[in-house]
Amino acid sequence: MHTVWAQRREEVVSDCCVSPDVFHRMVDRLTEFVVPYQHVLETEASQRNMHLYLQGLLSNLPGKNAEDIAMFVDVERQILQDFIGTAPWDHRPLVQVLVGEVVERLGEPDGIIAFDPSSFPKRGTHSVGVKRQWCSHRGKVDNCQVGVFMGYVSRHDHALLDFRLYLPQEWATGRGATPRMPRAAGSAVSHAARAVFGDARHVGGTGAARLGHRR
Repeated sequence: MHTVWAQRREEVVSDCCVSPDVFHRMVDRLTEFVVPYQHVLETEASQRNMHLYLQGLLSNLPGKNAEDIAMFVDVERQILQDFIGTAPWDHRPLVQVLVGEVVERLGEPDGIIAFDPSSFPKRGTHSVGVKRQWCSHRGKVDNCQVGVFMGYVSRHDHALLDFRLYLPQEWATGRGATPRMPRAAGSAVSHAARAVFGDARHVGGTGAARLGHRR
């Protein structure tokens, strides 16, 4: 029985593997899609590195870490590591572009804003916001982080607009608070939902207001 199951598992895993060749026809469309997002990045270096990073993600590399991608696109490893991990990022201009794209492509009078709190199980205690709390992923109270995600849904399709990491009170004001942490979203997930919606309206301008009006 074990041998039969092992063989079946290999067949299932093989069916789940997607060849990078599948994406070749999508590369031109993806390149066009990311142009508005590249333009709002602060520096020319960031704009260039975004393109290189996407090249690596869509490649046939067995591993997609910064070191492997840097070798693939022929740049220094530190360049991509800084771009991903330490370079300053302001996500608000990117959200503004995203909201505008969603309005243009998916906006409908009966479209709705949808909120979904999702959990991420964790083993340790050092990840920002982690604690024993309701973990929807496992259907019980467990050690996890919780994120609040805001999406837009219309008859055309659906799209993620923004998200916020939920910070329990003890993380916002106690042992874990640091200047690098995101600001507290409130003492309840509903507060986080209102915060992320308010942020999208603030940075998205007219486009976000139009989406918000269609709740």
